[in-house]
Amino acid sequence: MHFPRLRGLLSVVVLAGMGFGAATSAAAQDASLLDQIKERGTIRIGVEGTYPPFNYTDEQGNLVGFEIDFAKAVAEEMGVEAEFVPTKWDGMLAGLDSERFDAIMNQVTITPERQEKYDFTQPYTVSGIQIITTEDKADELTTPEALEGQAVGVGLGSNYEDWLRENAPGADVRTYDDNVASLQDLRVGRIDALLNDRLMAGYLLRRSDGAVVAAGEPFSKQRMGVAIRKDNPELLAALDQAIDDLRQSGELAEISKEWFGSDVTQ
Repeated sequence: MHFPRLRGLLSVVVLAGMGFGAATSAAAQDASLLDQIKERGTIRIGVEGTYPPFNYTDEQGNLVGFEIDFAKAVAEEMGVEAEFVPTKWDGMLAGLDSERFDAIMNQVTITPERQEKYDFTQPYTVSGIQIITTEDKADELTTPEALEGQAVGVGLGSNYEDWLRENAPGADVRTYDDNVASLQDLRVGRIDALLNDRLMAGYLLRRSDGAVVAAGEPFSKQRMGVAIRKDNPELLAALDQAIDDLRQSGELAEISKEWFGSDVTQ
């Protein structure tokens, strides 16, 4: 038996279904990243998870730290939850590029070079570079100029590595994946000094039993913001608004004081 009319009707239904699927796919692509985040109910955030006191894993296996509390507060202001994606620092920006996460909240310094490729929110911490060395060298290594000819440890791929290579070309640059290894090398004399964030320096010194000290005053003022991919103005505006609200309510300062004992957010 032949059913030409039925066959024609089925073709129309199939074609219509294909058209609906294509339209749905196009609509999903057209949705802004902020809309996708709200639909998902979570904002995916890149963090190291090994960078105390900013973000690290405690003895119970929970992610804690200043930026963990900050991220959760920002997400709450946006009406979503924070979903953390632990990533090594040297792969952090690549992870953002490949859309493993929506934003980075991991003390990313705002620099002109980074701003060419990424968008940043307003700063949520303000700091500077601190020289850390042993007590016997504390009177000697007090300025950036004194680092010439010295073996200096920095985080691999960090802003401190960039600064050191550009401003102290005579320094012997040693790169590290974490602070534990660099501090150990400083203690035993494999390197002469470390460069790190002044906020991190305070944390490290409190846990060093006096073996290392901060030398000189912090220099090269730095501002850290939330980094996101370019061309997501809605998400950038939402993040900035959330930070504004936290600043106005005093919650941002409270989170800072809990972890640092002072307001380091402005």
